[in-house]
Amino acid sequence: MTAPSIAGLTKARAAVARGVALGRDLLTRYGLFLVTLALIGFFCLLLPSTFPTALTFRSILSDKSIVAFVSLAQMIPLAANKFDLSVGYAVGLAHILSIGLQVEAGLRWPIAVGLVCAAGLAIGIINGVLVEAAQIDSFIATLGTGSVLYAISIAYTGGQQIVGRLPAGFTAISDAVVLGVPAPALYVLVLAIALWLGFEYLPIGRYVYAIGANPRAAHLIGIPKSRYVVLAFGASGLITAVAGVVLGAKLEVGQSNVGPDYLLPSFVGALLGSTAFRTARVNVWGTIVAVMVLAVGISGIEQLGSSFFVEPLFNGTTLLIAVGLAGLASRRQARAGILAGQQAAVAPDAADR
Repeated sequence: MTAPSIAGLTKARAAVARGVALGRDLLTRYGLFLVTLALIGFFCLLLPSTFPTALTFRSILSDKSIVAFVSLAQMIPLAANKFDLSVGYAVGLAHILSIGLQVEAGLRWPIAVGLVCAAGLAIGIINGVLVEAAQIDSFIATLGTGSVLYAISIAYTGGQQIVGRLPAGFTAISDAVVLGVPAPALYVLVLAIALWLGFEYLPIGRYVYAIGANPRAAHLIGIPKSRYVVLAFGASGLITAVAGVVLGAKLEVGQSNVGPDYLLPSFVGALLGSTAFRTARVNVWGTIVAVMVLAVGISGIEQLGSSFFVEPLFNGTTLLIAVGLAGLASRRQARAGILAGQQAAVAPDAADR
């Protein structure tokens, strides 16, 4: 075989390898989105009379908006490589207080909502201080605060439901519909855009990502780690409180056993989202798509007439898959970084020869 033909064959193989690598990269980045579309198509074919309807669309957007809120809240400390196990209990307490402060304390709903949001911010800051100032592992610290919040919820309600007449302005927070889209879904969209801008285009987002990737390196380049970790937990607490307010407006009843059910889906959304768009890194749009996977999957399964245990089973299985995929993506990225470093180290020697 002549030299030109060998060169041509080598170029062809290189082009094929690049094409395969590009396809693998696209599948890795957008695979979760394709899974969402596949699930929608599957259930539309299987349930043509009930699934592809406006009612299902509005139900998914309304019911899973709280999960999306809490998943986005969970994503923020996870970007700094910290866990927040208090979000489920915090959203439960927030929804109880948003109703109880109106029904039992007689406060006007804007004041009640403001106090609940301030309490959520304070809870998040306390979590951050426990993690950074007291140097308690985030898993333990937030599990402890979550248990305290759950105890407060039970003590406040006395194990009973809080029921009373709520003003129309408060219930409209959840009930309002704009151009056929439930208001909670629009709140999630606004929040997602704000977080996306913050993480992708503002220094604060890059600092949080840097802390999560390598806290030692972040400290050496002058990033005040403790400050941004506390801010991350504070933002998480505030968003969780907003989710609790929306949940309270939706349920119109305060009960202490509601919040913890949102803890597992929030982890699923944030961790599964790290396998999309920005691989091995939690990100806003990946989290939104992951929540859509949960919403579409659970909605379709429920319409098939599944038992009550299917939703936690689906969430738990998806969480295991999410953790596995996130770990795989992280290891691949680490190997790619090591390989790039080795190639960079060899390059000067090759140039000398």
